[in-house]
Amino acid sequence: MLPSVVIVGRPNVGKSTLFNAIVGQRRSITGNEPGITRDRIHGIAEHRGRRFEIIDTGGLLPDDPDLIPREIFRQARVALDAASQVILLIDGRAEITGADRELAILLRRMGKPVVLAVNKIDTAKNETLAHEFHALGFPGVFPVSAEHRTGIAEMLDHVTAGFAPAAEPESPPPEAVRVAIIGRPNVGKSTLLNALVGSDRAIVSPVAGTTRDAVDESVRHEGIEYVFVDTAGIRRKGKTKKMAEKLSVVMARKHIESAECVLVVLDATEGVVALDANIAGYADKAGRPVVLCVNKWDAAVRRDKKAFVESIRDELKFLDYAPVAFLSALTGAGVGQLFGLIRRGWGSASERVATGELNRFVATLEFDRDVRVKYITQAGVRPPTFVVFTDGRRALHFSAERYLANRLRERFKFPGAPIVVKTRRQ
Repeated sequence: MLPSVVIVGRPNVGKSTLFNAIVGQRRSITGNEPGITRDRIHGIAEHRGRRFEIIDTGGLLPDDPDLIPREIFRQARVALDAASQVILLIDGRAEITGADRELAILLRRMGKPVVLAVNKIDTAKNETLAHEFHALGFPGVFPVSAEHRTGIAEMLDHVTAGFAPAAEPESPPPEAVRVAIIGRPNVGKSTLLNALVGSDRAIVSPVAGTTRDAVDESVRHEGIEYVFVDTAGIRRKGKTKKMAEKLSVVMARKHIESAECVLVVLDATEGVVALDANIAGYADKAGRPVVLCVNKWDAAVRRDKKAFVESIRDELKFLDYAPVAFLSALTGAGVGQLFGLIRRGWGSASERVATGELNRFVATLEFDRDVRVKYITQAGVRPPTFVVFTDGRRALHFSAERYLANRLRERFKFPGAPIVVKTRRQ
């Protein structure tokens, strides 16, 4: 277990910018709008040979009565309870606020080691602005600029002083299966993440669009580690207006491309809609194994699985290879089956077929008379990719490629995984 460092502060003081600077990549969404981060975001960082977990939390307003701020505060408390060190981030260009004082009192009561980072100190001349923040009663006060990445090394020297140097691993850790959870807003993606990992890892509310950053959590099941990534709900382009929402969609597509499998969540109470097809298309184009998760099945008015599967196959014809799972993330019913479906899709996407066996199989197929297939080979996995070499007169028509993909699936299965067929002329 790595020591944990938690960044806290009121909204819009630059916590996510500092988090990204420490981990060295854009992991948390940043912007001028206050309250973009809601769930807690985890990352692994290293400073002078000392590795640690860094956690970005949502902006804290301890006495706010609204649902989402209360949930943000609850998520932050979970991180603070397990923290080795806490970074309280303050806006150096503003005066000390009541929320800053309340957070300082809360952290002192918790008894955690706290470093006070005064952000937005961009020049040496402005460093004097940090002195007034000693009034909050913390001995360690560090002027930093998260945006320009100045002063951070000195702060981390203090934060990590008691951490043990990272030991060299005796053997590489086993590969974890990354699984992206995608879908429209409010179909139950965060509830499904919580059900899969067995904890309230992501904020759940009836407000559509609650999740903004991608929230990930790992769980080990039957000897395999899975990293589930709850992504923001993807809206139609015309309805995605706020900067945070647009960035959330960009990040969601990025996580689809880095996943080994994708769970596409559908709402059983609303049926399959056009936007579901657009969203599922992102996973198919990325060549990822897909599991179609029909959530809220316990609340469906007409619970006819056969009819619902038929409607899915009609609306999502390009995902005819994807298995359908009926479940209720809220009650947990049917959630356990997803691990087996993910494992099967991930495994089949990694399968290879010997070139000799492929060519013996293709020799039994019939194509147009003016196209002669010379040979076929499997060029890659994840997704299984096949290259067909023709005699050079004409490339295979897309319908012939589709025919070949269907025959390959009939013969070699590849359950849950897409098949890609490409043509080369010689």
